[in-house]
Amino acid sequence: VDSPLRAFENELGVQPPVGFWDPAGFTAEGNQYDFYRRRCIELKHGRVSMLACTGYIVQEFVRFPGFLSPSSSIKFADIPNGLAAVEKVPAVGWFQYTVFC
Repeated sequence: VDSPLRAFENELGVQPPVGFWDPAGFTAEGNQYDFYRRRCIELKHGRVSMLACTGYIVQEFVRFPGFLSPSSSIKFADIPNGLAAVEKVPAVGWFQYTVFC
């Protein structure tokens, strides 16, 4: 039985016993350009997520010197990582971040 999905059986990453696996059916029509585009986008998203993870890990070990808010005597070293930082950063700081970024 000829199927458009058989066009991708020899691509890099296809492994037995599953073969070419596309549960969402994105390549059901067998378009080679769409397959190549999605593969490139997948690589780009993977690289961006690796950079994001690296940035999250670096925050554990590297802190800016000085004050986040000199008027409130809050140093950068006093701000925890992750979601706990939401409570520690003053509301004016979040407002400035929203307006200027």
